[in-house]
Amino acid sequence: MSYPDWFIEWAEGRPYAYTLSACILLALAVWLAQFFTKHILLRGVARLLTRTEIGRDPSVGLKKIISRLSQVVPALLLTAGIHWVPDLSDTVITIVQNVAVAYIVLTIARAFSAAMSSINELYSRRPNAHLKPIKGYLQIATIAVYLIAAILIIAALIDKSPVILLSGIGAMGAVTMLVFQDTILSFVASIQLSSNDMIRVGDWIEMPQLNADGDVIDMALHTVRVQNWDKTITTIPTKRLISESFKNWRGMQEAGGRRIKRSLFIDQTSIGFLSEEDKSRLRKFKILTQYLDDKEQDIKSWNEKLVSEGHDPINSRNVTNIGTFRAYVQKYLESHPQIHQDMTLMVRQLSPTAQGLPLEIYCFTKTIAWVDYEGIQADIFDHLLAILPAFGLNVFQETSGQDLRISMREFSHRSLQS
Repeated sequence: MSYPDWFIEWAEGRPYAYTLSACILLALAVWLAQFFTKHILLRGVARLLTRTEIGRDPSVGLKKIISRLSQVVPALLLTAGIHWVPDLSDTVITIVQNVAVAYIVLTIARAFSAAMSSINELYSRRPNAHLKPIKGYLQIATIAVYLIAAILIIAALIDKSPVILLSGIGAMGAVTMLVFQDTILSFVASIQLSSNDMIRVGDWIEMPQLNADGDVIDMALHTVRVQNWDKTITTIPTKRLISESFKNWRGMQEAGGRRIKRSLFIDQTSIGFLSEEDKSRLRKFKILTQYLDDKEQDIKSWNEKLVSEGHDPINSRNVTNIGTFRAYVQKYLESHPQIHQDMTLMVRQLSPTAQGLPLEIYCFTKTIAWVDYEGIQADIFDHLLAILPAFGLNVFQETSGQDLRISMREFSHRSLQS
């Protein structure tokens, strides 16, 4: 490396001038390499990638892989150019080279991780990808590469052979696992929660075994904090979210509809057939007119067929009050402005119980807001409970002391009158 005469004369009395100038030139060369790679080479590669469908897709991340690999160029230049700096001690040269090598290893590991993410993204687009997912295998490969990279980085920084470092890793690993057992388990759990997108800050989760029911407000390495609806805060160990089950309501929030699943318990002694007078009265309900017409036509055809075949009239069919009420509830929900019509909507009978016949309403509201949801649900059941007697039906209710007193008073009153 030659310098101008004026610089040589100026530097003769300054022993570090050559070294300083060479360091400045090397730093400038590294910066120029970084600038050329980032602003010229990468732009050219980006233009080439935009000509392909995969390269234009940001979710694949090819540009990210190339960008990370490009950072190796300045580090390689620094590793090679440090030898040209005069009067540098071997210790300084070794330190700079080791740090540069460690940076190169880390950059390649990060590029490999981005490549694994791109492979998983491309594979997941296959029609049968859900049958044989490879995400777990790619995660294991990424972890293995990071472990190897960590060993190489440590070996480079301490200027030792990786073989020497590996010879003591067994005993060191045993001690590490014993001392930092909870930290390691929490770390692995955090990776699984994050990579599988099982939980996010802001999600509503429910974990009854830990009395957690509310929004996630913080996610740390060891703990996840949940603010319950009563404003208390439950702290959950991160590893327990992997080893135990919990419910995440994010699906409900993203779907935009919240489920109503509640039953009316009908007194089975009030169930019976509708008389002609009952049918005429119920036809005043607009939403029941079509149902009653179709039902009567169907039953009439059935009964006429029985008569023509000579069967006993006892086998004939008739319209029931419980069936008509079930049809009314179905039509009522289908016309309700706050009920989601694109999600499951049905009214069904469950198995009879000692508390009556459960008539379950299963539907979804158009809102997921808690207060609005409870108001819509309450309005629906207020209406159904109030209109139930119009069908000749009663709600089952356990007998109370007040009921017994009223019954005894009425019995006594009738006894006195008689």
